[in-house]
Amino acid sequence: MIGVIANSADLDVVREFFELFKTPWEPHRPHGRYSAVLCAGDAPGDVAGDVVIVYGGGKTRFDEAQDVATGGRVEGFCMLAEKGSEIPIYGGVTTFPATEAPLLTLEKSGACAAFVKRTGGRTCVRIGYDLFSEIRTLLTAGQPPAQAHLPAVELQIDFLRRVLIGCGIVLVEIPPVPEGYGFIACLTHDVDHPFVRGHILDHTGLGFLFRTVALWFWDLVCGRISFRNVITNWNATLKLPFVHLGLAKDFWSDFDEQYAAVEKGLPSTYFVIPFRGRPGKGREGSAPIRRSSGYGAKDIAGPIARVMKAGNEVCLHGIDAWCDGAKAREEMDEIRKVSGASRMGVRMHWLYQNEQTPQVLEDAGADFDSTAGYGVTVGYRAGTGQAYRPFGANRLLELPLHIMDTALFYLSYLGLTHRGAMQRLAPMLENAARFGGCLTVNWHDRSLAPERLWGETYGAVLGEMKKRGPWFATAGEAVAWFRMRRSARFVNSGKDGEATQVQCAADAGAELPGLMVRIHKRGTRTNAASAAAGEHLDVPAGEFADAPVSPAA
Repeated sequence: MIGVIANSADLDVVREFFELFKTPWEPHRPHGRYSAVLCAGDAPGDVAGDVVIVYGGGKTRFDEAQDVATGGRVEGFCMLAEKGSEIPIYGGVTTFPATEAPLLTLEKSGACAAFVKRTGGRTCVRIGYDLFSEIRTLLTAGQPPAQAHLPAVELQIDFLRRVLIGCGIVLVEIPPVPEGYGFIACLTHDVDHPFVRGHILDHTGLGFLFRTVALWFWDLVCGRISFRNVITNWNATLKLPFVHLGLAKDFWSDFDEQYAAVEKGLPSTYFVIPFRGRPGKGREGSAPIRRSSGYGAKDIAGPIARVMKAGNEVCLHGIDAWCDGAKAREEMDEIRKVSGASRMGVRMHWLYQNEQTPQVLEDAGADFDSTAGYGVTVGYRAGTGQAYRPFGANRLLELPLHIMDTALFYLSYLGLTHRGAMQRLAPMLENAARFGGCLTVNWHDRSLAPERLWGETYGAVLGEMKKRGPWFATAGEAVAWFRMRRSARFVNSGKDGEATQVQCAADAGAELPGLMVRIHKRGTRTNAASAAAGEHLDVPAGEFADAPVSPAA
């Protein structure tokens, strides 16, 4: 059990952090029995415990009482280095005079940002930034695109985990990994333009012609398109007048069948716009007219019925749901009427959201949101692959969006080739295998058809995922699994004050994989944060009581 001392204003962040790092903890009690005490903010100077870990971005009472010398302070963003990896810090770092073996150093200067000090039988670890302030920043403001590649929340959890293990703590946790799988994979599709018919001289139609008629040679030279796809696009362009006249098949309209052929039975989630011709509200007044869609949910009732029959999921691609509770209810009701779905998730069109969005969506009856992501790049806007509860919400969970096709390929964004896209995504696939959680992919409805023809990369992404053994789930199923994990609690059945059982308040149901308990190998107290990854025992949560809780060092 970890006893946590933190500022009262940070208790909501503390609770959310320990839902993501699912290990036994409680607010520190003066006479409590703890494996370690974690202090944040202005830590008191008289903290008792064999292992004390102090986070703080300035001089604390603990520093004064324990004669800890501090050096300079770096304000704002900086990067910390640790064993060849990077941890981004957004709220500044206090440094310490050089030690023989610093745990963290400033990447640019090499100054010490964390160290371990042992006096007698007591181990103190001093870390020069405010952990919970960092977590709040990541789960609210998020990371700028320049740091999108870093799963910052998972890196913070992993560092603390290794510090605890390296200090000799027997650490148990429920990792964000379903029993029998490597991680969770969510395949999603924003349905923006299910018909090419009707898009003649608008932004979408002109963009189609520009890319198939004017841009093809440049794309071919740069390797963003093959000559075979050039021919496919030319044929589609020649057919375009006949599509508009109703004399040829609309090559965007069978998007669900195209995805079914590629996904081969894997579940996916379709986010559908409720009403045609509504641009909605923007962040500063009305949104641009080109945000309005040329279709509404009723216009694609056939594909929606096929999607639902195949065991997939249909959710809301919202217009004004992000800022207007009445509109949110109206939009979700429209999707429910057409799809017959009961549970409703949301992803906002153009990824609109603000600080009030989680509460607005929750009050309107949404089960989850999946808007937290980037439009201009790929990566970890919230710093995590786990579903989390946004501050201000009570039940609604946020399932982060990580990979979007348009961000990868559009010239105004990353402008990558197929090879470049796979290289860019490789570390994210490795992070999913390393940290667990969910990797959420968004491939738009028309991205397999002319003029995009991004099916090769989508198929390759699915192939790379499958190699790593994920549980493929709809967004709603993934959120239900995370909700089950969040409901789990470690309980003590009378064995020396240690957690020996896991109780789960949420019913998993037969369709969800179970939870695992991970028991980490004890460190040797010789080098905090030295524990190697992978030195652990995983057992099903129901068998935890019979597992060896204290594996040998």
